[in-house]
Amino acid sequence: MPQVTDSIDVKAPISAVYALWTRFEEFPRFMGGVESITQLTDAKLHWVVSIAGVEREFDAEITEQHQDERVAWRSTDGETHAGVVTFHRISDDETRVNVQIDWKPQGIVEAAGALLQVDDVQIGKDLKRFKEIAEEAPAQLAAESGWEGDIDRAPDSTGH
Repeated sequence: MPQVTDSIDVKAPISAVYALWTRFEEFPRFMGGVESITQLTDAKLHWVVSIAGVEREFDAEITEQHQDERVAWRSTDGETHAGVVTFHRISDDETRVNVQIDWKPQGIVEAAGALLQVDDVQIGKDLKRFKEIAEEAPAQLAAESGWEGDIDRAPDSTGH
């Protein structure tokens, strides 16, 4: 299963950066290929994506979320993917965002894209756009906070 990891430093407080990331409905503003995300419940999301002209829909669940620290998710149907984003305070006005995404390509176009690391390039572009948005008005982002709840990671099938 391919994996993309990347990070970016954002000149904004961690609370503003986290607030933007947890407003999932705004992902199309900075994520290429994401048409829409609808937050169905605190922990369930419905995604519509269009990649290389192919539109797909799937549901995902947030498997772990801790304010100003991390958000992890995995698909529950359709696409096979999972990821985690962590937020690290560098200073009062700077935050490092680390992203790790794992997925199973579907079809020849996605498999070729994975081999050519097209997805790595796209994630880098997405993070740069995220940084631009977060740095435009960090105080406003913090004031319009995203979801501030907490979801603890569920134990796996072995009880760990």
